Amino acid sequence: MKKIDNQISVVPTQIKNPNLVRTKRRQIVDATVSLFVKHGYHKTTTRMIAKAANFSIGSLYEYVGSKEDVLYLVCEAIHGEVEKSVKDALSGTGKEILSDIIKEYFFVCHKMTDHVLLIYQVTKFLSEKLRKKVLENELRITNIFIKALNHLSKRHDFPFLNKKKIFLLSHNISVLGHMWAFRRWSIAREFTIKEYIEYQTDFIMGLAFKEINNKS
Repeated sequence: MKKIDNQISVVPTQIKNPNLVRTKRRQIVDATVSLFVKHGYHKTTTRMIAKAANFSIGSLYEYVGSKEDVLYLVCEAIHGEVEKSVKDALSGTGKEILSDIIKEYFFVCHKMTDHVLLIYQVTKFLSEKLRKKVLENELRITNIFIKALNHLSKRHDFPFLNKKKIFLLSHNISVLGHMWAFRRWSIAREFTIKEYIEYQTDFIMGLAFKEINNKS
């Protein structure tokens, strides 16, 4: 419910049912991402969005007020997927938890490649207020990894990591997931998504578990 409340605080709606808001907005987001990728942000009109999402123009405005709103909701959709995938991964044990977190997050980036690319390409077109919100959402995603690593660092089956190392590892995970999205045109020639996850997991795990032998 918190996620929907956060959406509504930024993008108001007259619809009272939060589950309906979530479903309809995701429908709008997914349809609009394809339009933005194909036609560009500026050439995509709200009428095109309504048609692609199977809404009347009037119904569309019950859920969003502008293209800017949709762009913000794209970022919210990515955050929601990441939050859910990481939460599910936390049910594992020790070393496997971090591996599962990386895998689930990278698969989200793979599944939502167009969404991730769109954030990088058109955030500059947002108003200052919404641009700030998008950047805050990016940090919210990284904070998910920070919280997970803090949780793991307190366990006896995981190496202790200090605050700075947790911070940097979390940003590494976040950026390496995005790298699959914006460099896939090259990386996918050499690696499948599963191979990419395997290699990058080994890299990140090496950084984390190196602490066992290099505690100061």
